[in-house]
Amino acid sequence: VLNNTDIKKIAHDVIEIQQSAIENLKITSTNDIIKTIEYLNELEGKIIVTGIGKSAIVAMKIAATLNSIGSPSVFMHGSDALHGDMGIISTNDAVIIISKSGNNSETIELVKNLKKNKIEIVGLSSDLDSFLSKNSKYIIHTPIEKEACPHNLAPTTSSIIQMLVGDIIAISLMKLKNFDEKSFAKFHPSGSLGKKLTLTVADILDIDLKPMVSVDDTFKHAIDEISSKMLGATVVMNEKKIVGIITDGDVRRILSKHKDPLSLKINSFIKTPPLFVDHQCLAKDALKLMNSKKISQLIVTKKSKYFGMIHIHQILKSGI
Repeated sequence: VLNNTDIKKIAHDVIEIQQSAIENLKITSTNDIIKTIEYLNELEGKIIVTGIGKSAIVAMKIAATLNSIGSPSVFMHGSDALHGDMGIISTNDAVIIISKSGNNSETIELVKNLKKNKIEIVGLSSDLDSFLSKNSKYIIHTPIEKEACPHNLAPTTSSIIQMLVGDIIAISLMKLKNFDEKSFAKFHPSGSLGKKLTLTVADILDIDLKPMVSVDDTFKHAIDEISSKMLGATVVMNEKKIVGIITDGDVRRILSKHKDPLSLKINSFIKTPPLFVDHQCLAKDALKLMNSKKISQLIVTKKSKYFGMIHIHQILKSGI
């Protein structure tokens, strides 16, 4: 039975083995990676990423990462490629083949067929003398002295290094293509970051809930408006101009200070100019403003006219 000390030693050994592999990659593969990235950056077609076994799983992740940062990519399983899936490849595409040995029969067969169809190959292999390495236009050497597996069998360290190379390629292409936050949001519209970069207050507020009273209305009218619109506040207007806001907190303070305030005119309570934002204000910026001012509502304008009201709970519910 393993005790805590045993588990700590295993964890330490795994980390040491993988750190050593990363150091070897830094030493041996820098130029190969640079050449590969320069080639892929000029590619007119898409990037096909393929492999067998655990390498296929890594290939799937790399393809997904490339797609998410603006480099069109498709995952193709190495076995399925030999049974019809090669039909997705065009002559403008490049194929990244991931294989630790570079010599398994399916990889060899795939390489032969790709070369026959004049498809360019980028190889990732731990063996520079492998069939894959010798037949690739560009080869990235991923030297692995040993797997983290105690029997040196299960793909562990090799998978980590393959994944790392994929990330280096993806991030390099991302920077070369000037793929910025706005581009990221375009490809991740439903994700948290996508929402932060695109969601405006106009997208969130309920246009039908537009609490509003006049400076000449009574305090009771303001309370009724706050209650009916359920946003915890109401805007105060002087004709078409926004002059103030009355919140739930204001109501409590006014009730505590006056014996009978219900019949008083709202104008007597308006002292501080209200905060408001334009309808195109990002929800994340509105939330930041609310937190900094310790308020729960913001007045929203469009072309300097009252457009609606946003409550902090609406922003939080949006998932940003």
